[in-house]
Amino acid sequence: MAYLQLKQFRKQFGAVETIKGVDLSIEPGEFVVFVGPSGCGKSTLLRLIAGLETVTSGQLMLDGRDITHAPSSKRDLAMVFQSYALYPHMSVYENMSFALKLAKVSESEIREKVERAAKILNLTAYLQRTPKELSGGQRQRVAIGRAIVRSPKVFLFDEPLSNLDAALRGQTRVEIAKLHRELGATTIYVTHDQVEAMTLADRVVVLRDGKIEQVGTPLELYDKPANQFVAQFIGTPQMNVVALPQAPASVQQRAPAGAAGGAMGLRPESIVVRAVGSTPVAGQVELVEALGAETLIYVSTPAGAQFVARQNERTTLHPGAAVSLEFDTSRAHWFDPAGRVVAQQTA
Repeated sequence: MAYLQLKQFRKQFGAVETIKGVDLSIEPGEFVVFVGPSGCGKSTLLRLIAGLETVTSGQLMLDGRDITHAPSSKRDLAMVFQSYALYPHMSVYENMSFALKLAKVSESEIREKVERAAKILNLTAYLQRTPKELSGGQRQRVAIGRAIVRSPKVFLFDEPLSNLDAALRGQTRVEIAKLHRELGATTIYVTHDQVEAMTLADRVVVLRDGKIEQVGTPLELYDKPANQFVAQFIGTPQMNVVALPQAPASVQQRAPAGAAGGAMGLRPESIVVRAVGSTPVAGQVELVEALGAETLIYVSTPAGAQFVARQNERTTLHPGAAVSLEFDTSRAHWFDPAGRVVAQQTA
C-alpha cells in the first residue's frame, strides 16, 4: 500500500468543481512536485491534503490511516508556505520552537530538535536574531526549520521560493534537495517553476483544470509527454509545436497517418541552424539569446512557423539573417487534432 494515497479527490466551491477526481499514490521518502498553469488546482490540492480546505468527496490515507476528515493539527503533516509567516517579535529559536511549546514538549527535547534543525539549515549562528535581521533566504530556512522540528510524516511546500530573487532561489533549491536527502522525508512540493520541478522531483505531477494530465519522472515527462499540453508545458524553452500545414514539406512527408490535421513537436536541441542554402528549409533569424553556456536562436519560416533552436556554441548570427533549418525528425512528437500523441521518438 502507498504511504500517502488520494482516492477520487474532489473539491467544489459552490457550483464550480476545482479538483476533479484526483487519484495519486506517493511512496515513503518520495519527493513529488505538483506543477501546472495558474488556476490548475495545484495549491488547492495541497491545501486539501494539509486539511486547510475540506474535501467535497474522496479519501485520503496516510500510512494506513484514514485522515480525510481529520483536523490539520492531527494529520502529522507540516506545511511551508509561500510567505514566511514568522513572528516578527520572536527570535529564530522561538519561532522554530513555538509549535513544540504549544504541544508541551519538554524544554530539553525542544532545544535538541531546534539545534539539530538549525545545524542542518546552517542557522545555528542566527538563533537569537529576529526575522528583520535575516535575509529572505534565511527567513525561508527558518520557516522550513519550523516544519522540521515537528518531525512530520510528510512535508508540504507551497511555492516556498517564489518570493526570493533568482540567485537565492537557486541556492535555496539546492538546500532543499540536500535537506530531503538528509531527512529522507516524504515531500510534496508545489511550484510553477519548471527548473524547480525538474531538479527536485523524484516524480512530477502535471495538473490542468483540476485533473492530472501525467505523472512521471522529470525525464519521462520531457521525453515521453502524454499529450500536447504536457509536451509544451515541460521544458524551457518549450517544445516547438507547429501545425502540420505550417511545417516544412520535408517534415510533413514523415508525418504518420494519425497526425493528419494535427501537429509536429520538436525540442529546441533537435533543430540545427545552418548556413543559408544548406537545407531546403529557409528561415530568418528573429532573435538571438546568447546565454553564455548555450545560445537560443529564434527563426521564422516563409510559411509563418516559428522555431527556437538550442545550441552549445556561440554564434555571430543577428536578427534578420537568412539561414536554413535542419530537423531531426527521428526525435519528433506527432499529435492528432485533439492534442493526443500519435507517435513519439524512440530514444
